[in-house]
Amino acid sequence: MPKIDVAAVPKRVGTGYPAPFNGMSKERVRQRLGDAGGLKDFGVNLMHLPPGNWSAQRHWHSHEDEFVYVLAGEVVLVEDDDETVLRAGDAAAFGKNSGNGHHLINRSDAVAVYLEVGSRQPDDLTTCSDVDMMSYSKDGAFRHKDGTAY
Repeated sequence: MPKIDVAAVPKRVGTGYPAPFNGMSKERVRQRLGDAGGLKDFGVNLMHLPPGNWSAQRHWHSHEDEFVYVLAGEVVLVEDDDETVLRAGDAAAFGKNSGNGHHLINRSDAVAVYLEVGSRQPDDLTTCSDVDMMSYSKDGAFRHKDGTAY
């Protein structure tokens, strides 16, 4: 298996969310390690989440499983009815079509680092729980929940 030069993997800062939904994640850094390694069936992202930032808007996936493993620091996993602190060595898994929106918030004073793994299902619909936004994997465009474009 070829070694991935992590330092050479492009860093994407922020999200592709339309305003005003992008503000809480504006300093988040993603490196697409799975893409860099040529993976097709699942994605692996190395994430750096600065203090005060969210991983994403709270969301759930229709056709895609998601997994998170914390490498360093501390984040708070926020779901529909609960909050759970995750520290280095902790993991969380989110089954497809659960309807239970989730995201991570860094409420600490240090950058948190974690791996994010997803199954890259082409028919996936990501639905945001708390805001009027959704996105289909096929085109990546953000839409209102009634289907109209932003």
